[in-house]
Amino acid sequence: MTTFYFIRHGQTDANAMGLKQGTINDDRTHLTALGQQQADQLRAHFDISFADCLYVSPLDRTRETAAILNQDAHLPTQVDERLLEISYGSWDGQQNAELMATHPEVFDPVLQDVLPSYTNVATNGETFAQVKARVAAFMQEVAAAQPDGNIIVVTHGFTVKAAALVATQTPNPMSLPEPANTSVTRIQLADNRYFVWDYNQIFG
Repeated sequence: MTTFYFIRHGQTDANAMGLKQGTINDDRTHLTALGQQQADQLRAHFDISFADCLYVSPLDRTRETAAILNQDAHLPTQVDERLLEISYGSWDGQQNAELMATHPEVFDPVLQDVLPSYTNVATNGETFAQVKARVAAFMQEVAAAQPDGNIIVVTHGFTVKAAALVATQTPNPMSLPEPANTSVTRIQLADNRYFVWDYNQIFG
């Protein structure tokens, strides 16, 4: 049984500014002081040294978070592009509140986040199905290579949500909120069966 521990990165300036980060990777997307503190707090309460390896998205905010979490454990680390955040296309870097005000029809009013139909408006936006497909491929490949592995995965909010949607086969993607910064989601895969034991768990 392969166990994945999906961890969302710490807070960034773009998070604090209310931007849709998507795949932007610039001065706005580094960890804030709070984001560094969140990662430090998780490291203090969730020792990852038990794991076999650490996978991380290529973006700076996940690399920075992973480096803090891995300070003491020194796990072997691999970068995997399938762990990238969803790309909102032309909406990457824009204010979420302004997008909601302009296009309320493609936002969930409770979660205040995009519906799958947002791609009808955002140019070159990645679909929910595309993100789920790449995350599912990642989990299947890693599980095949490490059938008894404990895998730390430092990635992004929607990417974690996509992994949970793959595991639960939930028909309504808006039934799950995106997890909080530095939360942990534990998913196991065995004999082509998924088990979600924890979602959006906060340590400390």
